[in-house]
Parts: sequence; C-alpha cells; structure tokens
Amino acid sequence: MTTDSGQQRIGIFDSGVGGLTVLTQLYRQLPNESILYFGDTARLPYGTRTPSEIVEFVREIMAWLVEQDVKMVIMACNTSSALAMEMVQAEFDIPVLGVILPGAQAAVQQGKRIGVIATPATAASNAYRNAILEMDDSCLVWQVSCPAFVPLVEQNRIHDPYTCEVAREYLAPLIQQRIDTLIYGCTHYPLLAPVLRSLLPAGVTLIDPAVRVVAAAARELELLGLRNPGTALPTRFCVSGPPQQFAELSVQWLGCTPAVEKISLPTVVRSPVSLESGE
Repeated sequence: MTTDSGQQRIGIFDSGVGGLTVLTQLYRQLPNESILYFGDTARLPYGTRTPSEIVEFVREIMAWLVEQDVKMVIMACNTSSALAMEMVQAEFDIPVLGVILPGAQAAVQQGKRIGVIATPATAASNAYRNAILEMDDSCLVWQVSCPAFVPLVEQNRIHDPYTCEVAREYLAPLIQQRIDTLIYGCTHYPLLAPVLRSLLPAGVTLIDPAVRVVAAAARELELLGLRNPGTALPTRFCVSGPPQQFAELSVQWLGCTPAVEKISLPTVVRSPVSLESGE
C-alpha cells in the first residue's frame, strides 16, 4: 500500500490482450502513471457470455483491483462497459471509466452514418446505439455482431486468410449502408486494423475508443488531484489463465516480453443486480 494517492497504479482490465490498445494509449498520454493490467484470459471471450455472467466477472475483478490499491479503473472491455458500468459505479468508491461513451462521442463528432462492430453481448445491449442517438438523434447507426474476432486475435491469427474472409463478411452490410464512420466496439479490434482498413472504403473514419477514454482519464486524474508527480513504476501484468500464453501473444504489441503473473480472483458474494440498463 502507498500513502501518496498520486503514486498508486491505474487499474485496467479486459478479457485478454485487447486492453493493450488502451495500455498503449496510457503510455502515450500519461507516461508518468503506473499501471496494473489484468486480463481475464481463463474466461474469454466475454462477448458470448450472458449479462449476469459478465456482471459477476466484473464484480470479482473490481474487488481484486481495489485490494491492489488502485486509484482508478479503466474498463478496457466494451462488453463490460456496456453491461456492468452502473453496477460498478454504485458498488465501488473509486473513479471508473468505460469505453462506450468516449467512443460514441468521438463518432458523432466525425460522421452521421455510423457503423459499430462489436461482440455479440455489446451489440445486443445497444449501448453504442443508445449513446450515439442520445448525443445526436440525427445519426444513423448500424451494429454488427462479430463473434469470431476476439478468438482470432487471441489465437494470433490476425494475418490468417480466414480472418480476412470473416472480416469481409462482417463489414459487407456496413459498406452496403455507405457508413462514413466505424467504431471499434471491442478493444481487441484495433489489433485487426490492417485487415479492416484493407476492406473498408478510404473515406471511412475508424474510431478507437481507447484514445478517448485515456484522454478522459487524464482529465479525471487532474480534477481529482491524482496525477503522479514522479516516475512510473514498471507495468504489472496479471492474468487468470496461462501467463506464458499471454506474454507470447502480447510481445508483438508491447515490443518486449512482459513478466506476467497468474492470480486467483476473490469470490464475491452476489447480490441482485438490475440489468435493465444494459438491455
């Protein structure tokens, strides 16, 4: 534990390596901040889980992060942000940021015909559609569920010809609707950028919510007086599944092989949670 709240770590969590897109932005925008990264690799993908499962997972992860004395949590997982944000904000007394609202805000600033590629759970929640239309009801929004993308990224098959075939099928209805903006509705998806860019018309703007959520985190830290005045500690990487698998997969985006710990999450006593807001 530390007595200086500014020196505490920022906690980030995702189902796997997707949150590394948020971590990369933290390194760029907040280089003095120390980070604790958790990947729930034993239970990925989240996108095909039920809302009640996701809420339970998020509650366990948040309880563990609070035990680790983090000063802020970034939910680097669109599925969790879509389905568990209200629960998290009600139950935990630290700042928690999700990726949905920053992503939606960036999209409405860019275009009017907005496509969203997302996990099945995020797409079914309509979280992006609702957020976009609340900000600008003149926008048109199309969502596509992409269940194969997260497993393909986690299996390191980004440059596999099959991945390109799958991406072409997912993007076809959005291209047909002449979208001008596309939101990466999952933090894994920017890792597929070379494939997606090769298939999309040149005029389509790609929105990475990771960029915006870290900018929001910077503002929040400043407002709360929680910026770290010193030098960042080395990032701590923790996973619920095999650590070596995560380390080997993440090296291509981190530029080095991280030291990864395997941890056991605390079992949290469940209480009734309303999921209406995520429907």
